[in-house]
Amino acid sequence: MIVVGCQLDMKWEDKQGSFEVARELLHQSPPPPGALVVFPEMFSTGFSMDVEKIAEGESREAEAFLQSISREYRVATLGGVVNREGDGMGRNQSVVFAPDGSEVSRYNKIFPFTPGGESKRYRAGEEIVLFEWQGFNVATFICYDLRFPEIFRCAAVRGADLITVIASWPIARWHHWVTLLQARAIENQTYVVGVNRCGDDPAFHYPGRSIVVHPDGQILADAGDSNAVISAELDLKELQDYRQSRPFLRDMRSEWLSARS
Repeated sequence: MIVVGCQLDMKWEDKQGSFEVARELLHQSPPPPGALVVFPEMFSTGFSMDVEKIAEGESREAEAFLQSISREYRVATLGGVVNREGDGMGRNQSVVFAPDGSEVSRYNKIFPFTPGGESKRYRAGEEIVLFEWQGFNVATFICYDLRFPEIFRCAAVRGADLITVIASWPIARWHHWVTLLQARAIENQTYVVGVNRCGDDPAFHYPGRSIVVHPDGQILADAGDSNAVISAELDLKELQDYRQSRPFLRDMRSEWLSARS
């Protein structure tokens, strides 16, 4: 399977402007049919706490954009969107669409970024979500989730072969981003794809550094610090052979996942 990361400096709270940036990037580096194309967290607006302003609403502009990319290139698309609940609280979501535009999965971010006030505007998700694409079982997470290895382990127990992490991860902690993505790959023996934004919003600068990580921790592709499209070929047979030759997960004691101190 080919996985493609679309790293962009989106336009602040401007969906149409962000769509233009993303379309131009894909025009310059078209993804092959059947690929999984991954966009960052809140890819059309930036990491905004103004739920009322950026939520999808009835028009669902960002979701319609992802569907259009899926149909145009005959790929699966995964990107970060915001939807609003009846009480005004937001849901920070990762949504996936198939090449025909049908919805494949929808994940609600389990860990809103409390230090940045996200938990005051966005409701936490309640479940881990996996979907199947090109023979891979794929688990999806968002940004701050990366700091909580227990949910990644749960995804591995459920059979994840590939884990995606979409993000708006600031430059001050860029080394945490790269290190934790590698750690999640190594400890769970999965491919990991982390797609971060680059550029600036009114509060932060973002380093990019979207990467694709092999289960042994090797970085297979790195987007650097500016608008870029990266890709890597993921080999399911190689992954299965790697797990067979290094059967670390067989020694896992799953009862500790629900242990209380």
